[in-house]
Amino acid sequence: MVLLLANFAWQGNALAANCEAGSTCVFGSSGGQDNSLTKEQAREQREQWDNTRTLRHKVNNHVEKEFDKADRAVDQRERCESSLNVNAYWEANTRRCLDRQSGRPLTP
Repeated sequence: MVLLLANFAWQGNALAANCEAGSTCVFGSSGGQDNSLTKEQAREQREQWDNTRTLRHKVNNHVEKEFDKADRAVDQRERCESSLNVNAYWEANTRRCLDRQSGRPLTP
């Protein structure tokens, strides 16, 4: 019994010596069995990573879509301004090529 208590006291001192204030302490599983708290933390971290990955994917798709819209608008503006139709003009707010007389969209 005394030997068992001495063993626990030694392990506690050893762990305390390796785990100082401000440092990162990682305690492994005992006897090769995983700690249920460690499994739960790992599961929560995976879940959080998956959620943020999904959000990042949505944001990236949105940014890419907006870039594609702006890129198409630049091409359409160039075609509209170089059009032989003298009534064609570029409406910047709507990003469309319109007819000066009717206001209808043109396809230059």
